[in-house]
Amino acid sequence: MSLATAALEHLKALLRIPSVNPPGGEGPCVDYVARVLSEHGIEHTVVESHGGRPNVVGRVRGSGAKKPLLLNAHLDVVPVDRDKWTHDPFGAVEADGCIWGRGAIDMKNMAAMSLATIVSLKNQRLDRDLIFAAVADEEAGSNHGALYLVQNRPDLVSAEYVLGEGGGHTLHVGPRQICPIQVAEKGICWFELTAHGEPGHGSMPHGDNAVVTLARAIEKLGEVRLPPHVLPVVEGFLQELAGGASRAIPALLHPRLANHLLGVLERVDPARARPVSAMIRNTVSPTMLSAGSKVNVIPSSASAHVDGRVIPGQTIAQFLDEIRAVVGPDLEITVHEQHEGVVFSSDTPLYAAIAGMVARHAPEATVVPYMVPGFTDAFAYARIGATCYGFAPVRLPRELDFAKMFHGHDERIPVDGFVWGTEVLRDLVAEFCSPVR
Repeated sequence: MSLATAALEHLKALLRIPSVNPPGGEGPCVDYVARVLSEHGIEHTVVESHGGRPNVVGRVRGSGAKKPLLLNAHLDVVPVDRDKWTHDPFGAVEADGCIWGRGAIDMKNMAAMSLATIVSLKNQRLDRDLIFAAVADEEAGSNHGALYLVQNRPDLVSAEYVLGEGGGHTLHVGPRQICPIQVAEKGICWFELTAHGEPGHGSMPHGDNAVVTLARAIEKLGEVRLPPHVLPVVEGFLQELAGGASRAIPALLHPRLANHLLGVLERVDPARARPVSAMIRNTVSPTMLSAGSKVNVIPSSASAHVDGRVIPGQTIAQFLDEIRAVVGPDLEITVHEQHEGVVFSSDTPLYAAIAGMVARHAPEATVVPYMVPGFTDAFAYARIGATCYGFAPVRLPRELDFAKMFHGHDERIPVDGFVWGTEVLRDLVAEFCSPVR
């Protein structure tokens, strides 16, 4: 079976498994990956977290002359609104030149490519171990997946380098093609914001209604742009974009001009403005609300769950100070999940190898390091000293927006772009892990 045929078979099989998190359901995906590894005689270990969520780690051993390279892919996906999809989100339907399904971009594509790659290299002479970790729970914070492995089975996943999601796709900027490589990611601070007030009968409104207090705070959070904190990697990325798009982009780095120019950009090109704004500052998005239990009772408290994302170098405490400056000191903040952002050097042999491989397979594309406004499993592997890059290569046509595919309706991946990415990944790994001739 050819590399492309195998990868497509793996992708469709994994997409047909509804591993939605919550609750997860990664077990059948792990079973599939483990079965393929077993059929090809590849050493592997299945590790369950304390919550019973499985992960599988496969390894092809090299000479040990160099430290391992790890390919990482999470097997969980976010929920879907089925009635908003053109095709069954768990049908792996092939239509209009694409394979449709939740996880096609985020990130069962990388799982399928990595599985095909490690199988194809099982008999090749390598000077470093090649590891493939197919993990659970990235969409909810990685506690049952990569972070669990790092904390409980570091022997399985310790590596010099990790390749995961977040880069390697085609970004169309005017007539130019950019290939962003993720070298940084924001941290998270998922917190609950609670307003307290005087309970009472709904027939007698008063000025200390917790729901109203919370609503005012949420409105402020929805409108605020927090202070800018621009990293060198972000500045470089925006400067590269400016070379082919808008000369106004560098002005976004100026604290006094940023908010005004972002407002203009949002009116002209909102799809471009949102990620730019998220890359230069901490962000906050209220996502869930809870208050009251009866329509005629004014409740004594009301709460909102809020998704906070934190620029690397900013602490969680500094981020919360920015939030309190917006909502005031009287609302209660309870942090439920947190970790700080990470930045990795692009001055490494692997980054150079990635740039060279992209130049070989897509000479029209410009390779640029960048920061994703979200997070990946990279933060977990960073805790054991790995250098992590987002490189799950896929070639996309102009009409398919990579950012909109993440957690959006009609997630899909072009068949030819996926096959191209599989070949790029396999060639990169084969050359990077092989002895120098």
